[in-house]
Amino acid sequence: MERFEHKQVLVTGGGSGIGLAAAQAFAAEGARVAITGRGAAALDSAVADIGHGAVAIANTTGTAASARELAAALQAQGFTAIDAVFINAGMARMLPFADVDEAVWDQSFDANVKGAFFQIQALLPLLNRGASIVLNGSINAHIGMPNTSVYAASKAALISLAKTLSAELLPRGIRVNVVSPGPVATPLYGKLGLDAATQQAVAAQIQGQIPLGRFGTPQEVASTVLHLSAPESAFIVGTEIVIDGGMSQL
Repeated sequence: MERFEHKQVLVTGGGSGIGLAAAQAFAAEGARVAITGRGAAALDSAVADIGHGAVAIANTTGTAASARELAAALQAQGFTAIDAVFINAGMARMLPFADVDEAVWDQSFDANVKGAFFQIQALLPLLNRGASIVLNGSINAHIGMPNTSVYAASKAALISLAKTLSAELLPRGIRVNVVSPGPVATPLYGKLGLDAATQQAVAAQIQGQIPLGRFGTPQEVASTVLHLSAPESAFIVGTEIVIDGGMSQL
């Protein structure tokens, strides 16, 4: 029997990268999966890749209203007993400290912290007892990398949220944990506004800082998300698992 057979799973930001890899892995192990994202074309393509009756819901994270809208849409699709949630939707804006304005700060914290907070709140009536919630953090919360001040701060807040929510939701049997990836080969790097040559130079520089000498893969992060969501992790609560090829540890 597959670990997630007859289980309902939500993956936010499931249209590409780590989110898509997690959704595919959940579905391959028997889950009925709902994903969220912004672009209809990307969502349609993702649903086709996931298969197994996956459902896509267009939704932009960052407000309490959008969180409630997603919960209502899930309920309408029959997701009323959700067993696992992977909060993956977010954003990354890399800017020098002096160039960060209030709009960038607000956008980053809305997407990475406020959205997650109110999404979990809105989902509570739909979660099964014993459900697992996994948040997507980042090693940037632990290392001092230039140009990541806002992104790193938002991810540190998210990691803290996992601990407080673990304490509050444990009486309902709901576990909250975090995966914190290091550099992973995802479309994120193509969205930073850099030309191809600069992207290659940045990638080479980052790889040189990773003891394993390569980027991680979305599938490697996804496998840890599934582990934290599965019954074998029932004794893991409020924990952060770092997946970075040793970058922040060695």
